[in-house]
Amino acid sequence: MKKGIFNCFAILVVLLSAQISFAATVDTVITRSKLMKKDIKAVVVKPQLYDGSTKRFPVLYLLHGAGGKYSDWLLNTKDKEAVQKLVDNFGIIVVCPDGGVTSWYFDSPIDPSYQYETYLSKELVEFVDGRYRTISDKNGRAITGLSMGGHGGLYLAFKHQDIYGACGSMSGGVDIRPFPENWNIAKRLGPYNQFPDRWEANTVINLTHLLSPNKLAIIFDVGRNDFFYDVNVALHDKLTARNIPHDFTVRPGVHNFEYWENAIAYQMMYFSKFFIKSQQ
Repeated sequence: MKKGIFNCFAILVVLLSAQISFAATVDTVITRSKLMKKDIKAVVVKPQLYDGSTKRFPVLYLLHGAGGKYSDWLLNTKDKEAVQKLVDNFGIIVVCPDGGVTSWYFDSPIDPSYQYETYLSKELVEFVDGRYRTISDKNGRAITGLSMGGHGGLYLAFKHQDIYGACGSMSGGVDIRPFPENWNIAKRLGPYNQFPDRWEANTVINLTHLLSPNKLAIIFDVGRNDFFYDVNVALHDKLTARNIPHDFTVRPGVHNFEYWENAIAYQMMYFSKFFIKSQQ
């Protein structure tokens, strides 16, 4: 009887060890921005199949919001392994870069230490493709994020369609103009009343002229009680008027991680379908 119990225990240990061995792995890496002359952290989450395979994997760049940092997506979800589980389920590498406290993911014309458009669209992509087995073309890359990162996901993809084949936003600040006093945007572009052209040129909703139908896969969503609800609906209406296909969802929710933890699961499914179709 004791031998049987011991055997069952041994099998359980082996099974648990297998689960640990083949779970998604998280690398914390230091990247270098030559343009900004500084080191920048990022986390890279690799699917369970990565180490036991020679295949190349698609990459999703997942951005944090204002006041956040590179580790937010791994620390702030209710399920602390939410991102890792999605990475395993869909077989996608996820990269969570540090985008500065309030960079808004563009190249600041007044602050040389905030050149995050170049960092995200060139320096970081080159680092990731050089270090990991990625599908190193736009059909193997997507970018999305929450809040400020939602602005960044669409802004960078709209402007760099040669780098990203799909993009998204969750509760994104997709029009910065109604918020001239918020989130240090004025420190990156200058005050709106003095430099309105800069604000007009660096807000997502004014970049739809760069889009052509079916050239970029687009998904975005917002909670009905989110303070960015109106600007997201306005972007949806503008894309619709321009006949730009996109996936837009309004669901119950506010501007918090409970909403984003739910939203990222849908967006990962969308990007997975994009990657599968692109590689056929």
